[in-house]
Amino acid sequence: MPRLDVRDIPPVNRHDRIHEAFDGMDPGETLTIVNDHEPKPLYYEMAAEVPAFDEEGYEVRRAAPDEFVAEFPKTDA
Repeated sequence: MPRLDVRDIPPVNRHDRIHEAFDGMDPGETLTIVNDHEPKPLYYEMAAEVPAFDEEGYEVRRAAPDEFVAEFPKTDA
């Protein structure tokens, strides 16, 4: 399962890096993102723009005050 910790990536570059990682995955894989905030804007962006993003399978949990772990599954779409 691909994992991407974006906390050290400048915020302006994070979504591009995440999209690149997601695009490189096979259907059925899940991209795990580690972020310093809940990635709601990214969730909405993916839901609106990426047909292969499985909104139903999205999960996020707060692991620490500055650590959110989000699962972005990829479908066959």
